[in-house]
Amino acid sequence: MSPAGPRAADEELRELAAQEDRLVLGAFSNEDAWNLGSLLVELARERGAAVTVGIRRGAQQLFHCALPGTSADNDAWIARKCAVVERYGESSFLVGARFRAKGRTFEESSRLDPDRYAAHGGAFPVRLRGTGVVGAVAVSGLPQADDHALVVEGLERFLAAG
Repeated sequence: MSPAGPRAADEELRELAAQEDRLVLGAFSNEDAWNLGSLLVELARERGAAVTVGIRRGAQQLFHCALPGTSADNDAWIARKCAVVERYGESSFLVGARFRAKGRTFEESSRLDPDRYAAHGGAFPVRLRGTGVVGAVAVSGLPQADDHALVVEGLERFLAAG
């Protein structure tokens, strides 16, 4: 259960699910990955945020940028969070929030290797209308809610510009 109680946890889950429903793309090319990744890097630089940004389509890495102040640990976090998106087809933050809402942790209850999977905020599915999840966009370097919020803001701006 969320520290704020079951009502707050339900509200958080509804908002996170609404983001998933709203942030759906019509197409996703290599150039789109470049543009979305560059937009996220620009947002991070404006805020002075030391983050790593990664975008994958299937097994292929289409975009990667590690800003000053990050390390290889951020790459590992991105890989683990993207593995959650790949397995569950939902954002890593939503998956973790579902476990927390039930009073459990992902690490203890998922039965998945924590060295390979992390249900912490920051990875979001690249979902195509009529197709489903084809990849993931991820940020690592901030607290998990902030990583998630940065990705959501980037996707919102990317969709608004497209």
